[in-house]
Amino acid sequence: MLNRKLFIKEYTMMTLINTKVPDFKAQAYHNDNFKEVTQADLKGKWSIFFFYPADFTFVCPTELGDMADKYAEFQKMGVEVYSVSTDTHFTHKAWHDASETIKKIKYPMLADPTGHLSRAFGVHIEEAGLAYRGTFLIDPEGKIKLAEVQDNGIGRNADELLRKTQAAQFIATHPNEVCPAKWRPGEKTLKPGLNLVGKI
Repeated sequence: MLNRKLFIKEYTMMTLINTKVPDFKAQAYHNDNFKEVTQADLKGKWSIFFFYPADFTFVCPTELGDMADKYAEFQKMGVEVYSVSTDTHFTHKAWHDASETIKKIKYPMLADPTGHLSRAFGVHIEEAGLAYRGTFLIDPEGKIKLAEVQDNGIGRNADELLRKTQAAQFIATHPNEVCPAKWRPGEKTLKPGLNLVGKI
């Protein structure tokens, strides 16, 4: 007979939304240098953690190149982007040197060879030692405002992440408004209230 409590405990997903990023310390390859990145570097600014399985693979460079093409727009919005895989920072450098696509990257490439970060964000694949494609938007207070995870055969879209980041920043400064589907800056938002119930 099915034990309902055990089933709920085992199969209920814990959400990371509005939880704080844990303490961490990671080596990164950034602008032809190695540097250390910690939780303190996220304070006071918007950040994106962009997990991917591994360097020298197939879908990954298309995604990281797509993010590189949009990086200047994220920067204008005050957003820092961190790509993260379980490779070392040395491997990141080697990939950067070998690939024309990866050479475009100007954002920090974090190394997570121990799996500490990928486990903390719930994207670590234990049997493979790799990460799923997890995307996390973090606000200036260190709270996670967007959390998406997908299977590794499915590539992401930097344009859509940019749009969602714009929406998150908007509602952070307009707490009485919400952004409807496909919302873009300058378009009409919604103000939740009784007058809208059943009228949308």
